[in-house]
Amino acid sequence: MAFGIKDIDETQAPLLDHLVELRSRLLRSVLALAVAFGICFYFADEILGFLVRPLNDAFPAGQGKLIFTQLYEVFFVELKVALFAGFFVSFPVIANQMWAFIAPGLYAKEKKAFLPFLIATPILFTAGGALAYYVVMPTAFRWFLGFQGNVGGLDVEALPSAGAYLGLAMQFILAFGVSFLLPVLLLLLNRAGIVSRDQFARARRYVIVGVVALAAIVTPPDPGSQLILAAPLYLLFEGSMLLMWFSDRKQAGAPGSDAAEEQPADEPATR
Repeated sequence: MAFGIKDIDETQAPLLDHLVELRSRLLRSVLALAVAFGICFYFADEILGFLVRPLNDAFPAGQGKLIFTQLYEVFFVELKVALFAGFFVSFPVIANQMWAFIAPGLYAKEKKAFLPFLIATPILFTAGGALAYYVVMPTAFRWFLGFQGNVGGLDVEALPSAGAYLGLAMQFILAFGVSFLLPVLLLLLNRAGIVSRDQFARARRYVIVGVVALAAIVTPPDPGSQLILAAPLYLLFEGSMLLMWFSDRKQAGAPGSDAAEEQPADEPATR
């Protein structure tokens, strides 16, 4: 049976409506990012001063310095700082636009299950970034600066460039921030039915090895820095397991669930 032009137009209308709404949400997100970028670029010196504080504190008093080897290096550093900070400032707006686009297609139960993850993501990322900034970076930079001295009759002095330092600082903050999203990933896999709590429990030994390996990759090669990341990550894993246990107990006892409706075989059903 052939479709008429009217039928084709009617089938395309919902898709076109979704595409128009998606474009509108993306434009609002880009606009929010652009406004936040402009504001952060105006305060780029202050933001950069905040980011270099762990390095300055690692140097002996009054000896900290950053250099630049290319004339345009500091300008591009400030652009990167403004973009980096602008994304953090505009993330609530971007997340809200994402949620507004996705939410109408979800059932009430799915909205209730997904919304906590959307709220927990920036909180956990910020916690990981704060750990990197306030604990790991000062420890790592003091360790790096310990290589200064006299080697073969030559003075070895640390002269970090602005671009290289910014890249290292962003690597630390992003690595720790993303690593702290482990509970979100595990709970989403569990809620989706891809991996059960029992499967996670049986894989605990492999998780420990993976956590230690990840900490060794994203931190300096000293045991102290590796432990600073490995210990919180393992605690987050165990916390995720505990949340899964509470969730399973809640679902098992909830009205309408299979476990709640199940009756013993030797007892007659109530009328």
